[in-house]
Amino acid sequence: MTENPISDHRERRGAFGAAAEQYDAARPGYPDELVTDVLEFAGPQGVDALEVGAGTGKATLAFAARGITLTCLEPDARMAAVLARHCAGMPHVTVETTDFESRRPSGRRFGLLLSGQAWHWVDPEVRWRRAQELLLPGGAIALFWNDWLVADEDLRHELRAVHHRHLHGLPPHSIVDAQPRESVMVPNSWVWEELQTQEGFTDLEHRLYLSRHTRTTAGIIDLLSSLSSYLILTEETRRAVLSDVSRTIDAHGGALELDTRTGLFLARTAA
Repeated sequence: MTENPISDHRERRGAFGAAAEQYDAARPGYPDELVTDVLEFAGPQGVDALEVGAGTGKATLAFAARGITLTCLEPDARMAAVLARHCAGMPHVTVETTDFESRRPSGRRFGLLLSGQAWHWVDPEVRWRRAQELLLPGGAIALFWNDWLVADEDLRHELRAVHHRHLHGLPPHSIVDAQPRESVMVPNSWVWEELQTQEGFTDLEHRLYLSRHTRTTAGIIDLLSSLSSYLILTEETRRAVLSDVSRTIDAHGGALELDTRTGLFLARTAA
């Protein structure tokens, strides 16, 4: 029996904590060039930043290494615990186990709001308004995501067939697409469209960073196991899909190349 990997938004949002350590080990970070570009765009005010949906610290550590002050919001206590462990001994990094929507106002405003692989989980009814409330005049917002795609076309087709054997439809963010179906990487995505409708934001920019890296079979299984659309599958279905994926990659030499596209959206609040 096939299973539908596309489920309730709230269920998917809350799935990561159960695999926090695996998420931390499997998920790639972000290009150094992106960090440089964000901080240059933000300017001097960017030294005091708020991070939304910090997870286990994939973006946090890259920005903290530049010496800026970071207040990191992560609603899942299990993810936040891994993040806090990584940031131990970093007095310029504070971890708050709370979500962006319900964080109690403190009157403090930031020069930079950043969010990696997480802004789509924030309630669309409040996210832009809350961002403006928490940013200083002229403060910057930086939102970024990674997409991963199997580079080899033949192997990609084989892995698509594997998924179709076990699932009713592909996951919404699948490495076996020729092009991501629900990507935010293009300027006319929902991120860009929503930003354009917000009167309080100016200087909108979109940037794209391309890279390619090799992953072993185990590395691919770990990556897929960290994605919400796989985490919410039943254990039986998830095991069957991943076992079949593993056998397929092993038959191709035990590794594959992933094309990685990192999309960045930038804007400023009105000064």
